[in-house]
Amino acid sequence: MFSLFNIPDYIIDTSKFSHHLHGDIVDEFESNFKNYVGAKYACSINSATNAIFLALLHKNTIVNLPSMIPPVVCNAVLTSGNKINFVDNTEWVGDSYILQDFGEYKIIDSAQKVKKNQFEEEANDEDLIIFSFYPTKPIGGSDGGIIVSNDEKKIKWFKEATMNGMSYSDKSWNRKPKFPGFKMYMNSIQAYIANENLKKYDKKLGKLKEINYLYNKELGYNNKSYHLYRIEVDNNKEFIENMKKHSIICGIHYDPLHINPIYNNISKILLNSEKMGKKTISLPFHENLSREDVEFIINKIQNY
Repeated sequence: MFSLFNIPDYIIDTSKFSHHLHGDIVDEFESNFKNYVGAKYACSINSATNAIFLALLHKNTIVNLPSMIPPVVCNAVLTSGNKINFVDNTEWVGDSYILQDFGEYKIIDSAQKVKKNQFEEEANDEDLIIFSFYPTKPIGGSDGGIIVSNDEKKIKWFKEATMNGMSYSDKSWNRKPKFPGFKMYMNSIQAYIANENLKKYDKKLGKLKEINYLYNKELGYNNKSYHLYRIEVDNNKEFIENMKKHSIICGIHYDPLHINPIYNNISKILLNSEKMGKKTISLPFHENLSREDVEFIINKIQNY
């Protein structure tokens, strides 16, 4: 079976944690991750969806959102008190994109991309970048997310908001209620798994670059994402069923949401998103695939 993603397994000895909920491993992971992406400050959180929710909370704005996107992003935008304007952007998939630009600073959603020194390359000091540690993401975990910035004041607010609205302090007994917040902090188990996968990420990335090169060479694409490898077919649902016969598991990333009555309040036509929703397909793309595996997958695609 050629799976779409690889999710590493771990046996965790929780007796080594200083605290099951917010122990030293959380601080260690925050430090390791912010250093990797080249940011000064970081606030880990129990999901990237909640990071988006908090970053847009009470902004009362219109967010220009790609129609081809996971529904959880739409949900976070709406439940945080904002509106959505769907746009016909399908190129963002597998990469980062600007979720919202407020002028003074911007929010970058990088749930599908992690790159060394990424903050220095893509953001200004006052900006926010949100990363995801959902199990299938580049650096997977037991779910979770993180917000990084060079703006200490912004990150301090997120630390307080995620810790039930308590004033920020390294010493738990010094924390006092400051405002009605949320229980959204990352726990020790989430941090441990993400931290272990961060240690392996450069090696994983090297393997993904090799697989990406083979796919591009044989299938005629110039894909640059190291999270998803997408191609176009005439009918993605038929293609998925055909590949299953050869034990090749493929995926659709993503169905366009502007045609879903849950999210669509106005009549809108986004031709490229609607076309790609029927044609785009994601191939197996992970570090456990051997060269022979990739060549087998390529052969079945070319025969199809």
